[in-house]
Amino acid sequence: MSRRFTICFFISLCLTSLIAACNRQSLPLPAEKTAISPVTITVSAAASLQDALDAIAPQFTAAEPNITVSYNFGASGALQQQIEQGAPADIFFSAAAKQMDALAEKDLILPNSRQNLVTNRLVLIAPADSSLKITDLAQLSSADTSRLAVGEFRSVPAGQYAKQAFEKLSLLEPLQSKFVFGSSVRNVLSAVESGSADAGIVYATDAALSNQVKVLLTIPETDHSPIEYPIAIVQATSHPEAAQTFITFLTTEPAQKIFQTFGFGPIPISP
Repeated sequence: MSRRFTICFFISLCLTSLIAACNRQSLPLPAEKTAISPVTITVSAAASLQDALDAIAPQFTAAEPNITVSYNFGASGALQQQIEQGAPADIFFSAAAKQMDALAEKDLILPNSRQNLVTNRLVLIAPADSSLKITDLAQLSSADTSRLAVGEFRSVPAGQYAKQAFEKLSLLEPLQSKFVFGSSVRNVLSAVESGSADAGIVYATDAALSNQVKVLLTIPETDHSPIEYPIAIVQATSHPEAAQTFITFLTTEPAQKIFQTFGFGPIPISP
């Protein structure tokens, strides 16, 4: 009896192990990341982002070889108008909230995709060999400057931030005759580099790229709205998954380090 019990117990144990093994084999394997089919996405981005995004592109391509990124750089206002008119774009990366807000009001971006990505500062620059010494924007009204380059107030965020500072300091009217308007912040930089303007207002990131200009003054952040760059997926995109993959990559540490290398700051963390 004892021997029969032992045999039955052994057979039962074997059957239990066999059933358990079968069950393990039938369990679903962990889901693998779905590969994105080869696509090209168009990123309409503010001109001030060009050098940083160009530097990020090779790293993104290495991480996501099936996604090709085509950049369309320009003034944020001009890019906004292009999207409103139906120009192909998968992502809009603006230098200010105003242009993104305008698209959001017309339901032209995916609302849940919007986020602020980087920050910047506004600076007053002059040609590298200039003798100008300005420590306060108010000095521009009396300084030996006849041409002050700024971005178009209606379409260029850097110009809009500059206008806010002028208005706060009651300088808009006194400086009116000195303004030389550029269609993008890079145009403003070029005007100062070439000597076509005695001074200009650009982003700190743009000034850092040129050895032909020098920074006279960093404009206090209290003189204008926070310079934060929002990014979002365009509603009309045919590649939302690829677009989100690119935006997510821009938030990673390697991409953020590249932004910082070019002078951009991180978005402040809310307490």
